[in-house]
Amino acid sequence: MQTNLAYNTYAQNNIGVESPEKLIQMMYEGILRFNMQAKRSISSNDIERRTYWINRSNAVLTELINILDYNQGDITHYLSGLYTYQLRLLVEANLYNDSTKLDEVSQVFKGLLEAWKESTNVVNQA
Repeated sequence: MQTNLAYNTYAQNNIGVESPEKLIQMMYEGILRFNMQAKRSISSNDIERRTYWINRSNAVLTELINILDYNQGDITHYLSGLYTYQLRLLVEANLYNDSTKLDEVSQVFKGLLEAWKESTNVVNQA
């Protein structure tokens, strides 16, 4: 399963990730952190840092797309489309120096993070 590949790769670099569920949470949180840094870079007109932070978000989103398990049903196809659209917004944010695109991506990932925490908490308690 591809989720295990992502988890194993991350675990090699970061001891302390307890589960694949925790890894997804960390990836969502990473996108939020990177977008915040990119937004600061836009405010300070630092093109190099803006590009760096947006590329970090892009890398995480690309990994999220790569680990989707299409055997899990319609939700996977929904997430694939959602993630792909978020990638497009990040490219536009970088291309046009547009922090509103970063805000839009961050809002989506705040919602996904909240839903993920709720769903994995229910699973972990069961």
